[in-house]
Amino acid sequence: MLKYRLIFGTLMTIAFIGIVLLNGYFDVYLPGSSVFDKPFRGTLVVILVALLMVPALFELSKLAAAKGAKILLPVSIPASALLATFCFWLPFSFLDGFVCYLLSFTLMACFLYQRIRYGLSGVLVNCGAACFSVLYLGALGAFVPATYIDFGPWHLLMLIFVVKCSDIGAYTAGRLFGKHKFSPVISPKKTWEGMAGGVVLAAVVAVAFAVFCDIMSWRLAVVFGVVFAFIGQLGDLAESMLKRDAETKDSSNSVPGFGGILDVVDSVLITAPFGYLFFSLLN
Repeated sequence: MLKYRLIFGTLMTIAFIGIVLLNGYFDVYLPGSSVFDKPFRGTLVVILVALLMVPALFELSKLAAAKGAKILLPVSIPASALLATFCFWLPFSFLDGFVCYLLSFTLMACFLYQRIRYGLSGVLVNCGAACFSVLYLGALGAFVPATYIDFGPWHLLMLIFVVKCSDIGAYTAGRLFGKHKFSPVISPKKTWEGMAGGVVLAAVVAVAFAVFCDIMSWRLAVVFGVVFAFIGQLGDLAESMLKRDAETKDSSNSVPGFGGILDVVDSVLITAPFGYLFFSLLN
């Protein structure tokens, strides 16, 4: 388990850093654009986020199916992808209130698809599950490309690395020293010792980014690391609630050592809006 986490965690880290930094090259050299030309910023990050919506929704659909609900994938997938990347499309949109229109049309599309595919059976459950999936993945995920577009690659990397290093620190410290349960009902393996390890590593990573990338003062970076370590763990607990309700350990086995895509991005989804808010207040 630990071996696979280290191997695949390293590979995913390298791939993500490569995409973000390569995206910076296109931001500068894409014909007709400039660093400050927001409609052309974050193209690769936007594509990555949109693509991740597909397997994540299939995994969420399996969790919902365990409780008798059907996520209406032909509606949820495009709606989630559009909502998650709306900050990229917004400058090209001729509609004011683009997000409100998107959510409204998504709801109406859910009713239409439900009537055609499933009739009157499970309308509230199925449409509710579909709308939940769009908000959970699309709305929360939208703050990932938005962070890149509005603040730049280093801010996004700082947020992601602080959160994921918190996961690594919590997992490692929990395995080595964990005795006191952090949330025995939702996630029995989480411990306060693990939480402490996650906080320490997150703070160290935050300070490193703050110092070398000149994002914020090191004192504020310590606060950032501590706060987002806790928020990240709450994101993990939120997905654990879904898995416990569905009576399954992992959302899937597509990522060895981690489980599924949802198990990888759960903490990022919850922290992304708070990260965007933090950087907005900082600037």
